[in-house]
Amino acid sequence: MKISTKGRYALRMLIDLALHESDGFVALKDIAERQNISKKYLEQIVPLLNKSNLLKTNRGYQGGYMLSKSTDKYTVGEILRITEGDLCPVSCLQYSPNDCPRAGECMTLFVWEGLYKAITDYLDGITLKDIIERGSEADFVI
Repeated sequence: MKISTKGRYALRMLIDLALHESDGFVALKDIAERQNISKKYLEQIVPLLNKSNLLKTNRGYQGGYMLSKSTDKYTVGEILRITEGDLCPVSCLQYSPNDCPRAGECMTLFVWEGLYKAITDYLDGITLKDIIERGSEADFVI
């Protein structure tokens, strides 16, 4: 599995908003400048995050974006599923129950199920708050 630029940039954008929470609504151009990401690219990500109710928006002068909930309520898994789609390592795990005609005799199914569980448990166990707290322990750049 490979996480796309869209997923990585969405995560960076939300971390940036969390770090500048006290600023109120933050302009997209400010996030773009701080993160060295094209504003146009962020404009493509915002609708996905808005549709999933991860952001509050304010239009016009003093407009911008802010997080819609506290940082401990955002998981990396949730953000990546919104931007990347399903995090399944193989297509047969996308649906429950597994409708693959080979599922009953597939010798490797347990491998993919275990990998999927490890991925989701790991990514769903990390919140924006965790990332920020860990980042404040050192001089990390997001």
